[in-house]
Amino acid sequence: MKKRRFLIWLIVLLSLGSVFVDLPTKIPLKFQFKKFKIDYTFTRPQINWQSGKFRLQRDLEIKKGIDLAGGAHLVFQAEMKDIAADNRQAAIEAARDNIEKRINLFGVTEPVIQTSKVGDQYRLIVELAGVKDINQAIDLIGQTAQLDFRELPKEATQAATSLDFKTTGLTGKDLSKAEVDFDQNTGQPTVRLTFSAEGAKKFSEITGRNVDKPVAIFLDQLPIETPTVQEQITSGDAIISGQFTLETAKRMVTQLNAGALPVPIKLIEQRNVGATLGAESVQKSIRAGLIGLLMVILFMAVYYGRLGILADIALVVYGLITLALYKLIPITLTLPGIAGFILSIGMAVDANILIFERMKEETRAGKPRLVAMELGFGRAWDSIRDANTCTLITCFILFNPFNWSFLNSSGMVRGFASTLFLGVVLSLFTGIVVTRTLIRTFYRKEKIK
Repeated sequence: MKKRRFLIWLIVLLSLGSVFVDLPTKIPLKFQFKKFKIDYTFTRPQINWQSGKFRLQRDLEIKKGIDLAGGAHLVFQAEMKDIAADNRQAAIEAARDNIEKRINLFGVTEPVIQTSKVGDQYRLIVELAGVKDINQAIDLIGQTAQLDFRELPKEATQAATSLDFKTTGLTGKDLSKAEVDFDQNTGQPTVRLTFSAEGAKKFSEITGRNVDKPVAIFLDQLPIETPTVQEQITSGDAIISGQFTLETAKRMVTQLNAGALPVPIKLIEQRNVGATLGAESVQKSIRAGLIGLLMVILFMAVYYGRLGILADIALVVYGLITLALYKLIPITLTLPGIAGFILSIGMAVDANILIFERMKEETRAGKPRLVAMELGFGRAWDSIRDANTCTLITCFILFNPFNWSFLNSSGMVRGFASTLFLGVVLSLFTGIVVTRTLIRTFYRKEKIK
């Protein structure tokens, strides 16, 4: 009984908290009756919490993708005349990854960045959603990657941070190329650096005075790796070893090559993308979602009676929590993302249908009502678990969180995967915990038909 009471209060608090997050930023309150007048705009406070180095800041607004909010479509052409032909593909891919990192720091949600080859020309296509200062974004993207090696001053302590490192004069111009290699003894992935003749001389001097000390590698003023020098290296070839996986080693090579093979890019096309079509699509999608939601609620109430009404309450709780999490995480909503949310609504009641049907089977088999209720939840769980596990695996593949090159990395598809994944996880919570708690609390005497 105490556990059930705790769960009821948890559901109530989660629902109220979600309603608070879901409310618009500003709510005008206007009322007048004779001389009594209210004219006040309620402004919902934002989340701005900091503890040490950790900071959580949210404006609690829905983040929209370029198909819904509009934005900018930019096309850059890479200048490859100083890049060897066999290095050009690696150079353009390195430039793409470096631009993606810059854009993420700029604060743009789910940018679309693609490479393209037209004849012998290499291009970068960049789409940015909801960008307010497009000129600043263009300047940021158009910068050539700057790679440099830094060391600690002699007076530095063990508590030194990345800000304490000073430049050594060794830059990306001195690095011929970086590539993935493998340790002959352990088979673990490593990163091999090959310097030019001048770079080898500089690197020898740097490693000579920093044995057993860290040397940091910075790209665009941000550290990407801080290996410790084991011995002086005079050959011009260096190996960076560590707990690399093949993917992390490839990612580091890409970052290094962005500075070792710097590709100047110039803007050749700029278009502002309006959200008119997106707004129309959103309206139709919301309309379809509301119609579908109402039909599901009506079906559950008519077909399952009081049980269905309790399931509908759980569905409302599901919707409130889902929207709140979209704002808190935050999730960038695109049209495919909205489709994922609408799909997850149907999946949210799917678990309840399986449970209710199992409860009917147990009742027809002669089990007492309360026993049938508990058995219905318990025996339906295996089917619910297996079905949702398969969907979660699909979401993982579509989202591709580790950026595996053989899988999709499109922002639109990731938007669909993220909303569907979140919907499936929440549907398990509302379908099992919320519905079960409501039935145990409010469903005591109704006969299961």
